[in-house]
This record gives sequence, structure tokens and C-alpha cells, in this order.
Amino acid sequence: MKVAPDNLVTAPNSPRARTWAWVVATFFGSGRLPVAPGTGGSAAAVLLWWGLTRWIPPAWQPEMAIALSAVAIAVGIPAATRVAREMGRKDPGCVVIDEVAGQLITVIAAPVSWKTLLVGFILFRAFDTTKPPPLRWLEQLPEGTGIVVDDIGAGLYALAVMQLLLHYRVMSA
Repeated sequence: MKVAPDNLVTAPNSPRARTWAWVVATFFGSGRLPVAPGTGGSAAAVLLWWGLTRWIPPAWQPEMAIALSAVAIAVGIPAATRVAREMGRKDPGCVVIDEVAGQLITVIAAPVSWKTLLVGFILFRAFDTTKPPPLRWLEQLPEGTGIVVDDIGAGLYALAVMQLLLHYRVMSA
């Protein structure tokens, strides 16, 4: 790939591209925790969402959660692919951008409160770690796609359960 003179385009094998992939895949280093990096990535996503919602009007929050999860997916798949290739592992534990995407999907239509964030966190982690069908099969997709897509599914499962809990008032915001 030719590098543009104004450096707007980064060559795929440049140190910049490598750094970018590691920053994204580890979600700014949260995936480098020595214990439970996936939980750390999910917690970082919850804290990010909580902080952002201070400036996002409630009516816009569902759209923003969708947009942020879409961005995490779009940049996460190539970053996860690159890091997995460099490490020579199918799904390295330090890659947590998939948890970020799934966690953001979980909170798409939930009002923001400590209860909903905690329940959403627990639901997502439960689905992500147990991987009910077809999530386990989605992991078999190639490279970054397999790394990220199963967590999208876990986020969708958690979103559905969260919405049922809210709809039937099992949990209040």
C-alpha cells in the first residue's frame, strides 16, 4: 500500500498500524490485566458508557450505543485479526474489543443507572463465558470475525434478557 504524502493513510505493516491494532484490540490496555482480561474489557466499556451518558441526552442514548458498538465491531475485527496473527493464537485473552462491542450492545435500550449497568454487565459476562448455542459455533469463524462475532451474539442475548427484565418490571432502572 502506498503511503500518502500527508500521512493520512498508514501502510498495513508500519509500526503505526501495529500500534493502532494493539491499542484497539486491547481497548487502550484494559485487556492486559493479568487476571480476567475479558472482565476488565467489559468493565472498561461499562465505565466508558456511564461517563459518556453524562453528555448524551437520554433520547439519543440508544442510537449512540448502536453507533459505538458498530464502531467497535468495524475497527475491532481487523485489529483482533492482526493481534491474533502476531501472537499466533486463535483468540488471545488480551483482545477485548469484542467484549467492548458486546457490552455496548447489552445497554442499547436500557436506562442508565447503577442497577442496569451492573445487571447488563453480569448478563453479558454470563452469556460470553457460557457461550450458549450458536455462540460457540460463531467462534469458529475465521480470525477477527470469530473473535468478535460470538461476543456480538452474547451482547444480543444479554440485551434481550435485559429488555425482558425491564419490560416485566422484574428490575427497575
